[in-house]
Amino acid sequence: MTIPRPPFIAIGLLSACMLAYEVLLTRLLSIMLWHHFAYMIISAAMLGYGASGTAIALLKDKIAPHVGLAYICAVAAMAFLMPAAFLLAQQVPFNPLELLWDQTQLSKLLAIYLLMMLPFFCAGLGIGLILWHFGKEAGAIYASDILGAGVGSLGVIGMLFLAPPDKVLVLLTALALLAASIAVMELRMRPKWLAAVFFALGLIVAVALPANWLEAHPSLYKDLSQVLNIAGSRVIAERYSPLGHITVVKNTRIPFRHAPGMSLNALDEPPPQLAVFVDGNGPSVLTRFDGRLAPLAYLDQLTSALPYHLLTQPKVLVLGAGAGSDVLQALYHDAIPIDAVELDRSVIDLVRQRFHAFAGDLYSRPQVHVHEAEARGFVGASQDQYDLVQVALIDSFGTASAGLYGLSESYLYTVEALQTYLSRLTPDGMLAVTRWLTLPPRDALKLFATAVLALERNGVSNPAARLIMVRGWKTVTLLVKNSDFTLQEIEAIKEFGRARSFDVAYYPGMSPEEANRYNMLEHPYFFEGAVALLGPQRQVFIDRYKFHIEPATDDRPYFFRFFKWEAAPELLALREHGGMPLLDWSYPLLVATLVQAFIASVLLILAPLAASRARQALPSAPVALYFLAIGLAFMFMEIAFIQKFILFLAHPLYAVAVVLCAFLIFAAAGSWLAGRLQKRSMESRHLTFAVMAIAALSLLYLVVLPGLFQTLTHLPDPAKIAISIALIAPLAICMGMPFPTGTMRLASTARESIPWAWAINGFASVVGAVLASLMAIHLGFAAVILLAVLIYGLAAGALRRFA
Repeated sequence: MTIPRPPFIAIGLLSACMLAYEVLLTRLLSIMLWHHFAYMIISAAMLGYGASGTAIALLKDKIAPHVGLAYICAVAAMAFLMPAAFLLAQQVPFNPLELLWDQTQLSKLLAIYLLMMLPFFCAGLGIGLILWHFGKEAGAIYASDILGAGVGSLGVIGMLFLAPPDKVLVLLTALALLAASIAVMELRMRPKWLAAVFFALGLIVAVALPANWLEAHPSLYKDLSQVLNIAGSRVIAERYSPLGHITVVKNTRIPFRHAPGMSLNALDEPPPQLAVFVDGNGPSVLTRFDGRLAPLAYLDQLTSALPYHLLTQPKVLVLGAGAGSDVLQALYHDAIPIDAVELDRSVIDLVRQRFHAFAGDLYSRPQVHVHEAEARGFVGASQDQYDLVQVALIDSFGTASAGLYGLSESYLYTVEALQTYLSRLTPDGMLAVTRWLTLPPRDALKLFATAVLALERNGVSNPAARLIMVRGWKTVTLLVKNSDFTLQEIEAIKEFGRARSFDVAYYPGMSPEEANRYNMLEHPYFFEGAVALLGPQRQVFIDRYKFHIEPATDDRPYFFRFFKWEAAPELLALREHGGMPLLDWSYPLLVATLVQAFIASVLLILAPLAASRARQALPSAPVALYFLAIGLAFMFMEIAFIQKFILFLAHPLYAVAVVLCAFLIFAAAGSWLAGRLQKRSMESRHLTFAVMAIAALSLLYLVVLPGLFQTLTHLPDPAKIAISIALIAPLAICMGMPFPTGTMRLASTARESIPWAWAINGFASVVGAVLASLMAIHLGFAAVILLAVLIYGLAAGALRRFA
């Protein structure tokens, strides 16, 4: 059967479903497991696309007479596999916390990885078939593909605001069936009633499937699952948003008593509390408040209460207010006024609406002003001055101690972040940051080192005079003052510690004998570390320390990464003696994912081609190098620039949605433009100019963007989104040109090599998705961008040598 033209509408809708499904899986796996498995999803998606190229190369002779039917079958299979693969993945008994001692967990992780790949394989098979069959229309096909992907990446965010993730998965399944229906019409397939069948199936899926059929169930080892095993625990409220699944739990038999690091000398217990979990992690708590301050006395027994003993009626900014514990602490200590910043509207609404009576209308009190914003972005845009900036303890102890945050980019704890906070303080104002206590010390010393560097960059000649660190049995609070601490303040700090049996780990002029008095350690590790980080041999101490405590920066914002390869053998030897929390295993897991992705992509993409008759169509070395290079470079550039724009847009959700959507949509425009230019001339001079433009724009942005973002950060969100799109557009247009240019060149010179090109590009994308993240951890995002520029240059050189 002759196909009249490519199914452009169906291709766009198919690609939109796939990108939406990829984004959705990161949310679903955040609920099921932990958020850093998003790296695995990106890699699995690219593996599916790459393996599809191999399948086309092996089966093209049999498929050639039935391209239209094969395309319809691929789309229908994708619609079926999206929910099926997710349901099957939930049945795999994978527990990442057992990776160290249970060797079967790696095989279970691989099983999940391959299951997640299957829908992407079907989608890649469909798109690859059309690209192969209509090679000379590659520009327009590729444009439809990535235009749909851009719309899907933005659309799924909107859908997640309106429906829970399981319902969104149902809707995407219905949309995939709609794509099959449209394809039947565009390809003029027979029988024509097949289009009506797919359309009807889509309606049945969207309307008739039972509620919660695809609900994500948290791991049995997550905090929420453990709490629900306690007698009397029950879920009383749930909220969904792209930022997280909020669950509120009440226990009628065993009351919650959540007061992190509360002094063992404390005589007052907390009032009744409700536990609040985000994606099954936590808890934070919503505390009953009836307007009386006396029941809040327990909040004065936390290390985070220290700054209130040095300030009188301070003006306070609470970053990461959550359900309001730090706001209650500020109220108890007569703070007026209080600005509370919380990113997730769902949490704010729970306090203001659903539980307003229980919370005593905390977020509606006249002295409390709540702002729905990302903390770093709010501070950067604000012009107010505060006596105290309080960075709340916003992550769960269980997750932090298990090393699960190791791959999490956090712009709250970078050198530049602390400089921003200090700029919002009054002349004698203080910054207070509270972290969980880990042994041997990691978080606290890394935070201390970051504060020292931030003060030095601010021109402070003697940072030692402006730092205080106090530790309890479970938390550590660091104070950074905008001026030197006075003798009276130091005495008040020492008295605060004595009354609560908290150890003052560092203050200006402290002697070693004063450390390690109450919560006794084998050595005064915190004091010795603080002194070393203030001394002339700071870098030597950092380099020799068993954990990575180099200060985090905006270019390498991995504050929670503590893993060092040289310490791994010693830590692994301790795994049977409770050494799991010491390993920070999320970093080795990223490396394992890279190795797994490389092996899987070789076995599923390259090896079958090399072992079959398809090797006769093996492309030349320049062709292979070209498609390998543009796959790596595109992933490097995209991932790095998403991170660059997070700070400016002041919202991770906006950054991912806006930057990814803009990259894809304008890359689609570049693909269409490349197709038009390639038809006019096969010399591909436009690609040389595109690569030169990519290099010039990337280098310009690396120099200009930090200052530009700081200047424009006060603008409203719509204006910042428009500016971001305008900045991304020229770069993305140029990045959209290389793939269709190379494919159209092959269509004229070596059409049989197109499946190989598709497979090699897929292989590069599989590895590049994980490799870019790994390189950013070690080298920073600027280095990743520079490397992408060099790789694009290599690709341009390879194109000139096409046979």
